Amino acid sequence: MTAFRTTIDHRAVLARYGAEVPRYTSYPTAPHFSQGVGRASWAELCRGLGPAEPVSVYLHIPFCDRLCWFCGCHTKQTRRYDPVEAYVGSLVQEIAAFRRRLGFPPRLGALHLGGGSPSFVRADDVKRLSEALHAAFDFAADAEISVEIDPSDVTDETLAGLRALEVTRVSIGVQDFDPAVQTAINRPQSFEQTRDVIAKLRASGLVSINIDVLYGLPLQTPERLDATVDKVVALRPERVALFGYAHVPHVKKHQTMIREEDLPGPEARLADAARASEAFRGAGYEAIGIDHFALHGDRLAKAARAGTLRRNFQGYTADPCDTLIGFGASAISSFAGGYVQNTVPTGLYQGRVAAGEPAAERGYRLTPDDVVRAHMIERLMCDFALDLDALSARFGSAAEPYVREALRLAASDPDGLVKVDGRRFAIRPAARSLARTVASWFDAHLQSGAARYSKAV
Repeated sequence: MTAFRTTIDHRAVLARYGAEVPRYTSYPTAPHFSQGVGRASWAELCRGLGPAEPVSVYLHIPFCDRLCWFCGCHTKQTRRYDPVEAYVGSLVQEIAAFRRRLGFPPRLGALHLGGGSPSFVRADDVKRLSEALHAAFDFAADAEISVEIDPSDVTDETLAGLRALEVTRVSIGVQDFDPAVQTAINRPQSFEQTRDVIAKLRASGLVSINIDVLYGLPLQTPERLDATVDKVVALRPERVALFGYAHVPHVKKHQTMIREEDLPGPEARLADAARASEAFRGAGYEAIGIDHFALHGDRLAKAARAGTLRRNFQGYTADPCDTLIGFGASAISSFAGGYVQNTVPTGLYQGRVAAGEPAAERGYRLTPDDVVRAHMIERLMCDFALDLDALSARFGSAAEPYVREALRLAASDPDGLVKVDGRRFAIRPAARSLARTVASWFDAHLQSGAARYSKAV
């Protein structure tokens, strides 16, 4: 077994295994989904649902009134509201068609509206969506309802719409408060504007705030990032997500507006991530997974302590539902048998919904091997460890080859990233920022296809 190490040579590790790895919000990851699989898999998903098992629901709103150059989402800029109103009508149709197909209202345990900028949707259309969802689903009394917002979109009408939807958590993208960095990413947003929106959200009774911060942005210096972290801490959100900017102009053409010479190098990214993480922990936040922080009483922190933290397409979550149903263009559903993704182009999505056709397009059917590896990768991403006895208890004799694989990988680990204590395969504390790299050791699909991923740190 490798000797104990308190420090890790991150540069050597990234050079050895490759600096780009998946984020592992699913396994296999979306680049391995296939055309034509979606419709059959969607039918399989619906057949497997029952009225008692709670499900999660995701609504994708692919519109913004400005296009941030760092954005990696499926979205488009529009200064007119007509396309948004028409798209909401398509969502209402898709939700109603799902309800008719099923014949009963599934129990809804969690709802998330993402984008784009869901706060761009006007209150009357939020009400339409709420009515459609309540007609199609049986909302659990403790359902968590979350929405992503852009503070520049938020008006008193927006707040009224959020209250009508009974939102319990709001996620606010900050990225960086420095004006020079904001100009470089086309995201003007003052601290005062963000502070005032948060004050209004809390006054309206919304109970939880999440703030997103990015490191690795153009023109971002250690001093600028430190100042942003200090301001975020002053706002005291219940959660913080600290993401590394993923520069993928080969996928997102608008990222070509960002000059590569303005981006920090790998050593600077590593240092920035470590320093910001330390600052959040020093301010009383508990570290959750590789990139989240939460106050002690937050549901995410409680789930992490209890070992029930999960990871899905929205990232880390306390949501225990095994089935996620996605509505809208590009939305992804997941269930025991695999994944289904709706068609990505908004116009094509709306045309299919209007014609009464399923919007499902791409998908993937899980093999028995995928099921075991998906579980292992999720636990590594959430717990930084694999309980090998629990793996055997869950999968029986089928787990034995994977147990042997884990032990073999630990024994041959040249960088001291992992250790085995008894029947526990664990990522060393000094290597937790490289959890995606360790998870990739168990990815049987990683070398297949031509997919490119974001930086490991």
